[in-house]
Amino acid sequence: MSDTTAGLIQLGLLLAALAAVYRPLGDYLAHVFSTEKHLKLEKGLYQLFRVNPDSEQRWPTYAAGVLGFSFVSVVLLYLLQRLQPLLPWNLGRGAVSPGVAFNTAISFVTNTNWQSYVPETTMGHFVQMAGLTVQNFLSAGVGLAVAIAVTRGFVRAKTDRLGNFWVDLTRGTIRVLLPMAFVFALVLVALGVVQSLKAGVAVTNPDGSHSTIALAPAASQEAIKELGTNGGGILNANSAHPFENPNAWSNLVELFLILVIPVSLTRAFGTLVGDRRQGYVLLSVMGLLWAASLAIIWFSEAHASNPAALAAGASTEGKEQRFGIGLTSLFADTTTGTSTGAVNGAHDSLSGLGGGGPLLNMLYGEISPGGVGTGLYGILVMAIIAMFLAGLMVGRTPEYLGKKLGKREVTCAAIAMLAMPTVVLLGSGIALLLPDTAGALGNGGAHGLSEILYGYASTGNNNGSAFGGLTATNDWFQSSFGVAMAIGRFVPILAVLCLAGSLAAQRKVPETAGTLPTTGPLFATMLTGTVVLVAALTFIPALALGPIAEALA
Repeated sequence: MSDTTAGLIQLGLLLAALAAVYRPLGDYLAHVFSTEKHLKLEKGLYQLFRVNPDSEQRWPTYAAGVLGFSFVSVVLLYLLQRLQPLLPWNLGRGAVSPGVAFNTAISFVTNTNWQSYVPETTMGHFVQMAGLTVQNFLSAGVGLAVAIAVTRGFVRAKTDRLGNFWVDLTRGTIRVLLPMAFVFALVLVALGVVQSLKAGVAVTNPDGSHSTIALAPAASQEAIKELGTNGGGILNANSAHPFENPNAWSNLVELFLILVIPVSLTRAFGTLVGDRRQGYVLLSVMGLLWAASLAIIWFSEAHASNPAALAAGASTEGKEQRFGIGLTSLFADTTTGTSTGAVNGAHDSLSGLGGGGPLLNMLYGEISPGGVGTGLYGILVMAIIAMFLAGLMVGRTPEYLGKKLGKREVTCAAIAMLAMPTVVLLGSGIALLLPDTAGALGNGGAHGLSEILYGYASTGNNNGSAFGGLTATNDWFQSSFGVAMAIGRFVPILAVLCLAGSLAAQRKVPETAGTLPTTGPLFATMLTGTVVLVAALTFIPALALGPIAEALA
């Protein structure tokens, strides 16, 4: 069977699986966050932490909960790494250095999972499980909670309440992420993914020498790593490692896990706002962007024109032979179209245009379909910008889902939209001026620029994948990437919660003959054009000097 045939079969199975669960999971998500009933376990947690689950919060209080919880999470995760020698299952590994511990703490709390260390030689099993894996659940839960709060802004009228952050976080974690991760961890174990508390296994090499292959509780980490669109591997090769992703079936399951919640959230959104066509429109735009990028990456890798690729018949360097070009392209597109960042091949080895596809996915704002929660509120921000532009063209006050979009709403949307480009372009520009940056690059010229741009796009978008040629271990990259992750995560969250608060305070505006419909192909086309236009105007100069120049060379 050819790579192309295998890739098309897996693509068809993936789309069929997503279509099968779209309705039941989307409706279940809507029920989880709209029901007034609390589970016994949840009630116990509320009593333990002195939370009144029936009280609701204004947007500043909701935002304070997000920031406070994230700050405490960063501190605790930092301390776990620094105190590693005192913890059980440390496997004899010492304290993580302050710079790496700081960067990693911010990375996992912001759902970025950028890793500037080798996991199997740096982290013991306790830190991996009690620190990093816990944050895989909680950071995804925070994104899910914020998306639901923003949805309530469109649903509610004449109120200053958006729900309760602690209730939303608890429900998303206990009712959605934990049960799904548990089931799929068992599935991955059945498919051959390793689950072990041993440090490693000794093997004898063909030449008679001895080596140790690292082991880890990989299946439990892998399930939530993909389901929560986290992406940080428990082994350095990530999902290219046969212990994390041994075959085509495990690859299919991991792709499904990456996409299932972001895709199903569009159904939940439509259900909650009372018009499921609204969710279908958002899904169609997400799907179109995802499919277009996949076509670019797949075609570029299958028809690369450099001498090595021509000799091999395709661009095969940096790809696992058990996956080939088709499955590597599908994974690269999916992991950067969401905020996952997991990899089953080396993105640095992609062709010029093929590497530009994952980069462009992130520069869109990772809304195709985006991360758990972040993709939904990210594309809603772009929908508001699109309606604002439409209002300017026809001379009407823009409306979306029955809510007027005035100065406050558009300002909040603009801040959420501009936070990521600011950190990407400023960070990349400053890095290019620093004399030490050249020594950190694996390549010069256009590809070297792409490595830097990709690094800041990945951290600023809370993705976490990397062009492997960039050695991001010096003080500048450790600190600047940490700042980029924090700004890229929390500035948009604050902006969209402010937006939600403003929308919830309004009354519903009835539709009139002059209201632009937002459930048909016209709005879908306008929204797609807005996403592409914003990314083009912002990033085309940088892309022209990087992946475009490399592709044309």
